Amino acid sequence: MRSFLVLLLPFAAATWTPCAQDSQCMAIGQKCCLVGGPPAPEGGSCCAPTDCVEKITIAGPFHYCKKTAADTPLVKNDDWAAFKQTFGKTYDDNAEESKRFDVFMSNLQYITGENAKGHNFTLGVNQFSDLTPEEFATQNTGWAKPDALFGDVPHLGNHTWDGSDLPESIDWTTKGAVTPVKNQGQCGSCWAFSAVGALEGARQLKTGNLTSLAEQQFVDCPSKLNIPPLLGCNGGAMSGAFDFAKKHAICTEASYKYTAKGGSCKSSSCDIGIPQGKVMGYKGLAPLARIIPGTEKELMSAVAQQPVSVGIEAASAPFQHYKSGVFSGDCGSMPLGLIDHGVLLVGYGTDPAAGGNYWKIKNSWATTWGDSGYVMLKRGDEGKYGQCHILSSASYPIVSK
Repeated sequence: MRSFLVLLLPFAAATWTPCAQDSQCMAIGQKCCLVGGPPAPEGGSCCAPTDCVEKITIAGPFHYCKKTAADTPLVKNDDWAAFKQTFGKTYDDNAEESKRFDVFMSNLQYITGENAKGHNFTLGVNQFSDLTPEEFATQNTGWAKPDALFGDVPHLGNHTWDGSDLPESIDWTTKGAVTPVKNQGQCGSCWAFSAVGALEGARQLKTGNLTSLAEQQFVDCPSKLNIPPLLGCNGGAMSGAFDFAKKHAICTEASYKYTAKGGSCKSSSCDIGIPQGKVMGYKGLAPLARIIPGTEKELMSAVAQQPVSVGIEAASAPFQHYKSGVFSGDCGSMPLGLIDHGVLLVGYGTDPAAGGNYWKIKNSWATTWGDSGYVMLKRGDEGKYGQCHILSSASYPIVSK
């Protein structure tokens, strides 16, 4: 059971007694006023049933003991209180909280305004809604431009489409080849999550077993002199991660936990998820990555055979607050096919009600972002680089049984 996150700031009136069930309320006449269902924390506080009131907020219905929350000085509205309660937000002092409140209210106004425009996609409040777009971009991407296109990685040629019929849709999340959504935290390790997701899928398709692999190994263990560079939380590239995987055994996530920060390499004591020598190299799709992109048909044919690592541009306010639907909004302002975020392409399809043709992408920002951690990017008619430059730098590993 998740622990209860108490709200939030000092109050002047009644005592806040955390609870998860009525039996924990010792005062006569009190019951446990439960906050709400997911994504709210499980638990609540003790008060008289008549003081347990429901409030409709941006995060859905929440319950509060009104006599304990009423005198909290910086609970300026129910949406702010619900946001902090839902995402466990705390701040160093009142000045920082006041600053974050202003950012949150500005973002909430932006979200409301964009949703009123009738896009095929919707925006919503998530764990990033107290960050400016600039802060969000700095903290939550992490793809780094390689010094050389391939470096030492065994580039096994470009994937090509032979003109054969392609399936109307594919979704590897329904076929047992995709692990649950993970969370990179405030660490620029998106490249590791993208590459690991592709390795997990490729290995499952060869062996029939889906094993969650250790992103932390890629953060801790590669030499900083690797080309393409792998700089832990300071960025990296998926091709460099595939090169590392060719030269080393890859640990399981269960035996090498993710910490969202760099540390000393612990791969010598981990359980092995992919033995050394099973990763043969990788194939790209773009004739000249980030300059001459691959084509939509080539990417469709690649993901029809396995999950694919892709780089995208993601440093924009609409992407920061994406919630659902086929995303056709602004992704940023980078020229050519440049990218700043590594993600995992797990399929494609068509949903007329949600906005038409789409690519289905697994992100690494936890299930509280997007559509339970996923985003559908518009597919087709988005220029030669594709929506968010998805065609500019795709690749997938070749793994043997």
